[in-house]
Amino acid sequence: QVQVVESGGGSVQAGGSLRLSCAASGGDFSINSMGWYRQYPGKQRELVATISRLGSQTYADSVKGRFTIWRDNAENTVWLQMNSLEPADTAVYYCRVWTLQLVGYWGQGTQVTVSS
Repeated sequence: QVQVVESGGGSVQAGGSLRLSCAASGGDFSINSMGWYRQYPGKQRELVATISRLGSQTYADSVKGRFTIWRDNAENTVWLQMNSLEPADTAVYYCRVWTLQLVGYWGQGTQVTVSS
């Protein structure tokens, strides 16, 4: 079983920055893609950014140019740098990792709150 643990959420004023981190551990596995999703109250989770094992990145249009995703394959860790935060970025952020067998695991989520 893979454990996925996020950290780094919190509260910040509009225009500020936060960095989220996520580490996967446990079991005998190799990680393929890693990514971040967010969820607004009453809504489904939506993709924020993903990164492949080789470093190819994708971003939601709403965060392009403001958020950056990167990873350390040796440590099975992924980060999300969030700059120029807006109140619309307020959500619970979830880390998602996929093994090479394409099994996906979610983290527990971390709250990001941006005040105007």
